[in-house]
Parts: sequence; C-alpha cells; structure tokens
Amino acid sequence: MFTIQYETVPDRYTVCRPAGELDAFSVHQFRQGLADVASSRRLVIDLSAVPFVDSAGLGALIGGIRRVREVGGTVVVACGRATLASLLHTTGIDRIVTVTGTVAEAAAWLESAGAARQGPSPAVA
Repeated sequence: MFTIQYETVPDRYTVCRPAGELDAFSVHQFRQGLADVASSRRLVIDLSAVPFVDSAGLGALIGGIRRVREVGGTVVVACGRATLASLLHTTGIDRIVTVTGTVAEAAAWLESAGAARQGPSPAVA
C-alpha cells in the first residue's frame, strides 16, 4: 500500500512523506501528492519510507521538483537509505536537486545560506 503524509513547519518548510513502493502502480498518487504541495516555497521530499523506486517514480519525482521550482520554490530530497542515494546519484538526480540523508539535514540546508541557490550539495548520505 502506498500512502503520502504531509507536515508543515509554519514559516519554515513543508515535508511530503510518501511510504511504500514508488512504481507504475503508485505513480499517479505520488504525482497528485506532489501537485498538492507544488506551491510550497520550501519543500522536503522524504523518501526514507520508500523501499523501491522505478523509472515511473523517478519521472514523477523530477516532474514534482520542476513544478515547485517553476513557482519559485526550493526542493530538497531526503533519501534515508544508502541504496536510494545510490540510485539518485546513478541517475544524475542528485545533480539537479540537493539530496540529503535525513529530513533534519534537509531542513538545515533549507535554512542555510545554501538555500539561496537551488542545486546539488555534497551532503548525500
């Protein structure tokens, strides 16, 4: 079962927390979930409860990142798993978005001077 939870830290950032396999069967729900928070000025996508991502899921992730950026927002992906961090590196996604190991690291990056520029950071777990 695939679910998405949201948490808003007032005046700081929003966290989108998908849980479950992110594949062709769940990608529509993930896209809709990202669309629901696309107007966030600062968004953390927490993938720590996602054990598997296929190409459809990666495409939805990239699309969600693009939507947030189109309205002037900043996105950080917290992957939480070394295998997922490796996938994001192998596919080059870590070159288009900052990837951290935890939500706490993502929040710290958003609040740092580094958030003034959107792009990758070396803080991959």
